[in-house]
Amino acid sequence: MSSFFSRLKKGLTRSREGLAQLMPGRDVEALSDDDWMDIEDGLIMADCGAELSTALVKSVRKRRGASAEALKSAMLEMLPKEKPVNIAADGPFILLVVGVNGTGKTTTIGKLATMFRAEGKSVLVGAGDTFRAAAVEQLAVWVERAGADLVRQHEGADPAAVAFDTVQRGIARGYDVVIVDTAGRVQTDRGLMDELAKVRRVIAKASPGAPHEVWQVVDGGTGQNAVVQVEKFREVAGTSGLIVTKLDGSGKGGIVLQLASKFALPIRYVGVGETLADLMPFDGNDFVSSLLPGQKEKMAESGS
Repeated sequence: MSSFFSRLKKGLTRSREGLAQLMPGRDVEALSDDDWMDIEDGLIMADCGAELSTALVKSVRKRRGASAEALKSAMLEMLPKEKPVNIAADGPFILLVVGVNGTGKTTTIGKLATMFRAEGKSVLVGAGDTFRAAAVEQLAVWVERAGADLVRQHEGADPAAVAFDTVQRGIARGYDVVIVDTAGRVQTDRGLMDELAKVRRVIAKASPGAPHEVWQVVDGGTGQNAVVQVEKFREVAGTSGLIVTKLDGSGKGGIVLQLASKFALPIRYVGVGETLADLMPFDGNDFVSSLLPGQKEKMAESGS
């Protein structure tokens, strides 16, 4: 976790440096109205969004002590409580993964499969992004590397049929985890979103109560567009958790807080690069510490 904290902190340098100019180590009471306006502007520029930035500043101004510590506490309070993923022992955990093209969805699925396999779980992946041959091939490489199994059909096959077959096979053969990929939907295309809703329906027919989780992969560098994407996908696919990728320089970090606060969805993982080690479970304390100036890793503070 220590090395991941370092990579995350490096990835969020732009946002942290911007806020460092606005929070010169003074107490909350010592900041003027102009200082607070600058802090709010800095939060907006870090992709926290106008509404959340205003709420954070309002919350911090009511506190006492160091401004950076007060802002950190306010940010942590904005994050929803972390909910553990419940993988039952009596049947496969069925995970539907959604998101638009370019977010790193296919790579993320491969990394998730590798993580589950490292935990000793059997994993079956359904290649539902059937409209992009390259996506299926890329996923196949990751799945093979992970030691998982893949369900695939011909290019252009019905994604709902792939999803149905994957879930049925997962149940029949007793897999621990079943991950269903989907095509990179554009949230403004009604036809494609309807098809995504169809994928979810057939999964439920193959296994009542499934999917057990719907994780949406979003690109941390897309700013406010990520908010629109989550809004639409949650409506159609029932997004239950988020994976925020590409927080390695282009992403400003504040979008993570904005998404978590606006939608009350748990952030399951964050990614700071392309390798397997660059996707790690989200830790609110580590994340906020990486975003704000003058913060240290909690593990280092404890002497670990």
